[in-house]
Amino acid sequence: MPDSSDALRILVYSNNVQTRQQVMRALGKRLHPDLPELAYVEIATAPMVIQRMDEGDIDLAILDGEATPAGGMGIAKQLKDELSTCPPILVLTGRPDDSWLASWSRAEAAVPHPIDPIVLGRTALGLLRAPAL
Repeated sequence: MPDSSDALRILVYSNNVQTRQQVMRALGKRLHPDLPELAYVEIATAPMVIQRMDEGDIDLAILDGEATPAGGMGIAKQLKDELSTCPPILVLTGRPDDSWLASWSRAEAAVPHPIDPIVLGRTALGLLRAPAL
């Protein structure tokens, strides 16, 4: 986790701008008083997700499993396979029953659409507070 004065960088991927905005509104500027503020990196295409994750300094990636043409679960699997140190990944699934797909992708967590701000916030907070492996 970065120094307490640094913002936590959250990558938010979806081809749908409304989904990206929902995620950012749900998480807000700060998840918990003990954590730094959040800074968002909005991305709409899979190639840019890969490029940005290769650059590093992302603390949590939230990937839309319903994005097209490249879904977040496939991107999560690729990132986990290719990056030697990959930050935690949370995927947004189309429905709760799709959580098995999220586990296939090696994402640490999944939250179903429609986005519930409380569930998303708790899940993201848990991932950001988890000790690095």
